[in-house]
Amino acid sequence: MAQRLSVRLMLLAVLGVCPAAHAQGALADPTRPPSVASAAQPSGDAAAASGRLQSILISATRKLAVIDGMTVPLGGKVDGATLIAIDETEVKLKRGEAIETLKLYPNIERQPVEAAANKKESR
Repeated sequence: MAQRLSVRLMLLAVLGVCPAAHAQGALADPTRPPSVASAAQPSGDAAAASGRLQSILISATRKLAVIDGMTVPLGGKVDGATLIAIDETEVKLKRGEAIETLKLYPNIERQPVEAAANKKESR
């Protein structure tokens, strides 16, 4: 009798949780890179010329950049441009004679440590 009761309670608990989980819908993965399609891109000719730098991978034996979801090695091509330089925070693409720089963190300005410390003290 007690076993039958515990099975019924377990069944009710499972059935009670399922509608709540279903109503919640799919959860977003916080570790997934942002979608290229949903990313804000510049309009007009600038959108066609520049990609979005998502990641830089540097090791002792190779350098790679992830641009618009594509892994591009040094010397590789992306959208008709050749990847000519990879640094810790930016890459350079050569398209014809023009050289374009894509920054990993375009809205962040690097400062020397002393300048940042002085700025903090002046507040």
